Amino acid sequence: MTERIADSNNFVSEKHLNLYQRWSEGGCGLLISGNVMVDRYNIEGAGNIILEERTFSKQKNMLKRWAEISTANNTHFWMQLSHAGRQTPGEINSSPLAPSSIRLKIPGRRFGIPVQMSLADIKNTINQFVFAAKAARDVGFTGIQIHSAHGYLLSQFLSPNINIRNDEWGGSLKNRSRLLVQIIRSCRKELGSNFPISVKLNSADFQKGGFTDKESIAVTKILHDEKIDLLEISGGTYEQVKFLGYDKLAVYPKKNISLTRSSIAREAYFLSYAEKISSESNLPLMVTGGFRTQFGMNSALSNACQMIGLARPLCTDPLAVKKLLLQEIEVLPIFENKLSISKKWFSVDSPITIFKSLNALSIISWYYVQLRRMGDGLNPNLKLKPLNALFINEKIEKKTIKIYRKRIKNG
Repeated sequence: MTERIADSNNFVSEKHLNLYQRWSEGGCGLLISGNVMVDRYNIEGAGNIILEERTFSKQKNMLKRWAEISTANNTHFWMQLSHAGRQTPGEINSSPLAPSSIRLKIPGRRFGIPVQMSLADIKNTINQFVFAAKAARDVGFTGIQIHSAHGYLLSQFLSPNINIRNDEWGGSLKNRSRLLVQIIRSCRKELGSNFPISVKLNSADFQKGGFTDKESIAVTKILHDEKIDLLEISGGTYEQVKFLGYDKLAVYPKKNISLTRSSIAREAYFLSYAEKISSESNLPLMVTGGFRTQFGMNSALSNACQMIGLARPLCTDPLAVKKLLLQEIEVLPIFENKLSISKKWFSVDSPITIFKSLNALSIISWYYVQLRRMGDGLNPNLKLKPLNALFINEKIEKKTIKIYRKRIKNG
């Protein structure tokens, strides 16, 4: 749900206000922003909002407007704070910061050679998260979420095949989770006990030698001791994109459906993991990823979690949740992936990695286009083909990267 619609200064734009106004009217109890980056050199995309102390005064008013619009309908609005680490695109930074100098390799995408963070870098990163958290509170956000999933920096520190440090920030799980814990503690000290702090955590990296489900449960127990207010469960990294799923393209089914327990588990990518956590911890849980049916959501709420997270359905219909709550529908948008290239090339099980990557990029581009359309005051275009969306998105991304690099070069 990263929006990538910031203005040329990487500040909140009118597009954000348009988009979140529609979502705030859509019936959600809580909206969580897309990536708000705490370091201008280590970002997820050139169109990200960047929130740093050096520019805060210049963007404070727009941040306030964003918070006001997003909370106007009794909706909570939490800022998601993130640092991309080695997942910073190579066109943006050829030497991003990371726990260790292990390069990310993905077909069709270029990433730089990471620089292992010094102790000073780590201390500065903690301070960056804390400043952004305080800024979020001061402009009217009702909570924050610390992004420690999907292969971004804090997730990289947790992963033993990416974090190969031999100091107090690497090695044992206690050491690998130290940065996340220090950020939480520092934010709590500044924000007080009544301001919600949430964490987004991988259930696993789904990679050999990576962060496992057992380690994730152990980290959950650590987070319980830190008294965070909500844990969002997700999974995967850029190299293993479980969090993207492989949906189909956007229509409401003509008939409602009922599901078995096994089909509910297939519907919700991380439900079984949430059930394991809920049996060992009473930490409030939100499960995100794949939910499409009222039946599946109610079942999850009864057995595994306290909140349901929805993302892609809100890109296709910003009023989808309201329709669900009013019982106008029982099933959220279901997608049918129809690409104009031979279907066998794009099979999820295909051994041809480049085509699998292209498929994932096409699908995610489709959602980026819909977010931008709503930011421009338009409705989603459900007839748009994924490959066309990929071409549209790539053109916009290249232009945005060019603007970003020119601004950074000029200081």
